[in-house]
Order: sequence, then structure tokens, then C-alpha cells
Amino acid sequence: MKGAERINSLSDLSLGSDCQIVSLELSGLLRRRILDLGIVPGTLIRCIRRGPSGDPTAYMVRGTLIALRSEDAAQIFVRKLSNGEECV
Repeated sequence: MKGAERINSLSDLSLGSDCQIVSLELSGLLRRRILDLGIVPGTLIRCIRRGPSGDPTAYMVRGTLIALRSEDAAQIFVRKLSNGEECV
């Protein structure tokens, strides 16, 4: 389907991939902390690396490296950027 956006959770993003935040399904204090870190709808994020056991994962957000546990990242929904788009 041309033009259709595929929405995934941030935890599904592969290493080196770029995405844009679509929505946050977090609540309470964790939601407030995530928003304070600048992870809001429209923000561009790059998946940088995973911990030795696969958790947590490091993401580049607005020039800052942020580590998130997979259970938290699973509640953040993103659209993967196409080949022509790039996260800077």
C-alpha cells in the first residue's frame, strides 16, 4: 500500500534505524519523565545500541543518548523513516 504508514513500538526498531514518535501509551510518573526527556510526538529518534543481554536499548534523542528498558519502549509508538528521510 503506497503512502500507508506502518506504526511499530520503539522496542521493535532495529539497530541503526531512524523513526519518528507517533504516540505515547505511558502513564503516570514514567510518562512525565519521558516527556521531560523530549520524547514527544514528532520527535526523531535513532536506535544506537542494545545492552549485552538485549536490554536496555540506547536511543539518540535530540542529540542526547538515552537508555530505555524494552518494557517502556514497547509503550512508545513510532513510524519508521523511509530511505529518503534521515534522523539528524
